[in-house]
Amino acid sequence: MQPTPTYILTLTCPDRMGIVHAVSGFLLEHGGNIEEAAQYNDHDTGLFFMRVSFACSLDQAALQADLSVFAAGFGMQWQLHAAQQPMRTVLMVSQQGHCLNDLLFRWKSGLLHLDIRAIISNHRDFYQLAASYNVPFHHIPMVKDGKAQVEARQLEIIDAEGAELVILARYMQILSNEMCQALSGRAINIHHSFLPSFKGAKPYYQAHDRGVKLIGATAHYVTADLDEGPIIEQDVARVDHSDTVDDLTARGRDTESQVLARAVKWHSEHRVLLNGHRTVVFR
Repeated sequence: MQPTPTYILTLTCPDRMGIVHAVSGFLLEHGGNIEEAAQYNDHDTGLFFMRVSFACSLDQAALQADLSVFAAGFGMQWQLHAAQQPMRTVLMVSQQGHCLNDLLFRWKSGLLHLDIRAIISNHRDFYQLAASYNVPFHHIPMVKDGKAQVEARQLEIIDAEGAELVILARYMQILSNEMCQALSGRAINIHHSFLPSFKGAKPYYQAHDRGVKLIGATAHYVTADLDEGPIIEQDVARVDHSDTVDDLTARGRDTESQVLARAVKWHSEHRVLLNGHRTVVFR
């Protein structure tokens, strides 16, 4: 006997009385059994956010058609996802592989609900790592005055793979405004600090020079405003005067890997909803 399909519905709309009741009633009328539900009312913006996981024997097309009519009455922005379908993903990396290696291991271990279709890099360093996971590796070097051509090729690969998610796993090139717009809402970057401190190169040297007691990492959506996209997850690690730059770097890389993995997991499970410059994360 085939298991009943499970879907994830996410929605945003102006807040008003009766939304939860209406959504629950809609699912009941369509034979849906709610397995998990979370909601948030943003009193600052007057917006309502909801994520519902439910089992339902109806096919996705039929549900979407009826949802479109139902949602119009509430002014909802909504998405319906088949929970069993892993998220098609492309990874981008430069010459630091700790986040890439961590994501690949978690994926193969069944800890991330992804379908990693390709790795894109401006260096050749990790082609063997990609091969060990049987993931196609695309080396696209950055050439002087050739950024537009490079990004066009990157987008060709991303589109050809049908990528729903692009992860900048320490990809150390600044994306153009056009690239950011093309990837809006589906690209996650890991920043090597607890934003907004210590931007730019060699953050752990800056931290060491300042004698910091906390180092951290920030995972956020990519926007045209460098390192200022909506934040999904952050974390910190304590350090002290006895730690060297190498100690800070090692601890920082561990933190980066963990923060990025959590952000990717939540995004792939459709737990992150955009709220202007912020996010709502139903963990």
